[in-house]
Amino acid sequence: MRRLGVILAAALAVPALSTPATAAGEPAPAPCPATVADIAECYTGRSADGAYYAIAVPEKWNGSLVMHAHGGPDLGAESDPERSVGDLERWSVMVEQGYAWAGSSYRRGGYGTRMAAADTESLRRLFTEEFREPERTYLHGQSWGGNVAAKTVEVYGAKKHGPYDGLLLTNGVLGGGSRGYDYRVDLRAVYQYYCRNHPRPSEEQYPVWQGLRAGSTMTTAGLRARLQECTGFASPPGERTALQQRNLDDILGVTGIPERTLESHLRFATFTFRDIVHDRLGGRNPFSNKGVVYSGSHDDAALNAGVERFSADPTAVRDLSWDSDLTGRVTIPVLTLHAIDDPTAFVEHEAAYRATLRGAHRDRYLVQTFTDEHEHSGLSAAEYATSVAALDTWVRTGRKPTPSSIAASCPAFDATYGTGCFYEPSFTPAPYATRVNPRPGGLHWPALTARQEKEWSRLPSVGIAP
Repeated sequence: MRRLGVILAAALAVPALSTPATAAGEPAPAPCPATVADIAECYTGRSADGAYYAIAVPEKWNGSLVMHAHGGPDLGAESDPERSVGDLERWSVMVEQGYAWAGSSYRRGGYGTRMAAADTESLRRLFTEEFREPERTYLHGQSWGGNVAAKTVEVYGAKKHGPYDGLLLTNGVLGGGSRGYDYRVDLRAVYQYYCRNHPRPSEEQYPVWQGLRAGSTMTTAGLRARLQECTGFASPPGERTALQQRNLDDILGVTGIPERTLESHLRFATFTFRDIVHDRLGGRNPFSNKGVVYSGSHDDAALNAGVERFSADPTAVRDLSWDSDLTGRVTIPVLTLHAIDDPTAFVEHEAAYRATLRGAHRDRYLVQTFTDEHEHSGLSAAEYATSVAALDTWVRTGRKPTPSSIAASCPAFDATYGTGCFYEPSFTPAPYATRVNPRPGGLHWPALTARQEKEWSRLPSVGIAP
């Protein structure tokens, strides 16, 4: 409780938690983003595990804390000191609403859901030591950070009196690692069938499930050039060759990936897959397209006969699943917000998450909201303010909101932000398997049961190293 000062003048003091075993580095005062510079005190630091972080506490603090889990994953070798600062600016709406905010950049780049969850929890403990224990603590996860935040609650907040009071997931990747990227697995295979340039016949060959061979020096610009060569995706339709247009139509038709995010999905299926396979799983393959029947092309029979086929290594599937799949074991209110036309984390991820909680008999803790928006990285600020307020009211009063009641409360916040309210209270996403080709056994949720998680946790080495 070292840093109360003027920022806690209106708050009641409560006992702080003890220092965690891996205590984080002491925060130092830092400039706040312009959006909250006049209303908050900001701090930055680096944890003992190497994770940079940022913290903001408003002068008129309402006593509650929002822990933020960022998306990605970023692929740098080290923790990025700018990431948490940028996230604070991006999510300053939380601070403007009176919440303290803390976000970790995670200790390294690359995939590792439990690692990111551990860094998030470590930062929460740091906050309670350096400031005070909040009256209520909420977790917010965006994109892959939705997976991280949901896993954080399962690992560190599953007990009746855990440290987290509520969970907010926005445009979350909620299908988990072992199933949540299957549409990118399909993209990688289908792209190579049509384009034959990733790798080229003249280059060193490797299976497409690797994403990219370990020693490749390909850059994102190089990948973009190959995608342009094959599909002309960056050119106006009138400037594409007939073959480019047919390749593009076939790839989009088979995978269901929107044209505007084709490049970003292929980047993930290239560089992030390489990180997962080579850097995290020691070259083992966690992906499969065995038995998948592809459709939507000009010649489905030829595609299915000629596309590269591969089966996963069971130990790689186990480690990726244990690291990132969700058990649905939650005991706190969970509110989700998702754009119906999210072109990156398809809205059907929400169907997977509901099925996960239903399979764990915990769906009573879940309320899902959907909006008529078309972006992944950011939604209306008024909706974020609405969401955190609805979650806070639910936690404080015990009265579970409905999509309609949440939508009805948004205009009051939009009077401040003017960014619009686009809720569609009656929308329900179709099952995950309607958007993503299911693999054998992929229709049952949760992908990782609590029993399986417990059994695997007894193994001498499981998961992805932090």
